Amino acid sequence: MPRIFSIASTVAAAAALALAPAAGLSQGVDQTLERINQLQEQAPARQRALNLARNTVVKLNGGLSKYMPAACMFSTGGSGGSCLVSSTAEGFLFRFNGGAPGWQQMGKPPTITTEILISPDGRTVQQLIYNGPAI
Repeated sequence: MPRIFSIASTVAAAAALALAPAAGLSQGVDQTLERINQLQEQAPARQRALNLARNTVVKLNGGLSKYMPAACMFSTGGSGGSCLVSSTAEGFLFRFNGGAPGWQQMGKPPTITTEILISPDGRTVQQLIYNGPAI
């Protein structure tokens, strides 16, 4: 005997099927949007931290006429790129090489390695962990 479905029950069933995956998808989208918001809120502090780390180390090593940090410390879009080791509640940890002006462009090895921790708001140096011969 053929089954007869009402239009209302067919539409209800289709809607239930359509919404079931959307609930899981919605949760993933919500998590992604939340992470994007976190990154956008953190971006100014991350950029300040990068600038403070770079400028602090340049001064420690005699100024730009004697010392140039790796190119990643001049990155604005990624705020530290490969030089940013971690970003935690303790702050921003940067590790990077440096040397005489032009060392990187001329393909010379770095002479100094630095590891520095900047506060989570990007405004203070928490700790200069290492600033010495290249590792």
